[in-house]
Amino acid sequence: MKSFYTVVFASLLAFPTLAEGLGPLPANDVVLADQLYVTRPLVVFADSPNDPNFIRQMELLAEGYPVLAERDVLVVTDTDPAARSEWRLELRPRGFSLVIVDKDLKPVIRKPSPWTVREITAAIDKLPTRRQEVLERNPAGR
Repeated sequence: MKSFYTVVFASLLAFPTLAEGLGPLPANDVVLADQLYVTRPLVVFADSPNDPNFIRQMELLAEGYPVLAERDVLVVTDTDPAARSEWRLELRPRGFSLVIVDKDLKPVIRKPSPWTVREITAAIDKLPTRRQEVLERNPAGR
């Protein structure tokens, strides 16, 4: 029993973002309509969890969950085309696809290859809704 707790604790240390609630969520666990004006979904699609682009994208994202959380980004993953999630039906990806969706649930950027957190945050920071949020939080920054 002691070794069981050791394994569980070690796994939580290995994935601190999941333990903090900042990690990726499967598409079937996230309702699209609930995200309206609440989060900016970052949806990572692949035809298999073994897709090299999917694996690379998840590695790149693991480095920057706190930075993404500052921008209200919710990472959603969908690696099962047969499940036909509402995310897949709405965004219609082909193979690997990285889709940034704004808070109004309109897709604003689609990429066929992995992006770094720096590229993602730079793209998000250029969105009009993000610029408005920054000005509202810091009015003197005009």
